[in-house]
Amino acid sequence: MLLESILMSWENIVKNKLRSFLTMLGIVIGVASIIALITIVQGATNSISNQVSELGANKVTVTAMGTPLKQGLNEEDISNISKVGNISGVSPTISGKTGIVYNGKVIENVAVQGKNDVYFNMDSSLLKTGRPINILDLDSKNQVAIIGNDIVNELFYGVNPLGKELMLNGTTYTVIGTLQGSSGFSMGSNNESVVIPYTTALRSLGVKNISSLDVFLEDTTLADDTVTEIKGVLNPAFNYKDNAYTIFNMGDMIESFESMMSMMSLLLAGIAAISLVVGGIGIMNMMLVSITERTTEIGLRKALGATPNRIQLQFVIEAIFLSVVGGLIGLVLGGVIAYTAATLIGTGFSISISTISLAVGFSGLVGIVFGYMPARKASRLNPIDALRSL
Repeated sequence: MLLESILMSWENIVKNKLRSFLTMLGIVIGVASIIALITIVQGATNSISNQVSELGANKVTVTAMGTPLKQGLNEEDISNISKVGNISGVSPTISGKTGIVYNGKVIENVAVQGKNDVYFNMDSSLLKTGRPINILDLDSKNQVAIIGNDIVNELFYGVNPLGKELMLNGTTYTVIGTLQGSSGFSMGSNNESVVIPYTTALRSLGVKNISSLDVFLEDTTLADDTVTEIKGVLNPAFNYKDNAYTIFNMGDMIESFESMMSMMSLLLAGIAAISLVVGGIGIMNMMLVSITERTTEIGLRKALGATPNRIQLQFVIEAIFLSVVGGLIGLVLGGVIAYTAATLIGTGFSISISTISLAVGFSGLVGIVFGYMPARKASRLNPIDALRSL
């Protein structure tokens, strides 16, 4: 009985190709919208999340504004923080601006960053050529520098900069390495930066205390507990003064961003789902018209012994066919739109199984919900009344 109902439903859909296509159009647009919007947002979210994660999901940044009695952090504070559990490394940051002179060429207002060996050990992708800063450079306060990509191109175009000497703030530094070029989403570019040992920077830039510190975590799931312990070190160091320091957890920012984008995906999917409801109304309207046109057929089938349940099943199957076929067409169309958009904006393209299940499953549900009432109406037709139209 079921197979016969399916075949009859399909034959009726194929017999009225144009009307069936126009009926499915709402479902096609709805499913295509859901697939395209969710896939585009997910691709953009994944792309940005990956780039944000590269900034250091396992990193906590301490910024010490200090108090009138204590300006910034000293070596003892850094040592105490490094003893906190779940910390794999601590990297101070000294920042300043100065000019660079090499072979008669001058670059003004170059960002100089004082770093230590941990900074490079935690991210091997930072260095393009040469060697990183090491413990000996820090202990001896060596005058060595690692320069950014733009500085290499401007001062050493066509020349290997390693081993060359340049002037920073009137002091000679030897170039020991070059930095990878920064691109994409970034909180700060290294292209125009010079990195020197932070112990050297304290002296050459005239800085007495450290105002910024990157703390690298071994286990990001324990970030909150680690931050609490760091506060336990900093509070007595600054005599429990308010606003003496701030702690920024990169992992929290990534989680907030992903949560926000998930909400946006659901919002867009909800908006697109409205068109599916409109498509469902179209299916219901077509089915009601079809019942009116096929009153005689329904009457004959009932007179020959067809039960109301069988009549109802046939019309429900027709509605499901229309919605599911429309959903599959919309799936392909939405995938093409999403792929084209991802290519144009330069993000990743990937359609998840959950997105496909949501779109196609919802379209099938629309067929059942909006096809039930017309099917029920058809099953309740009186065969005598239906045959009067003969």
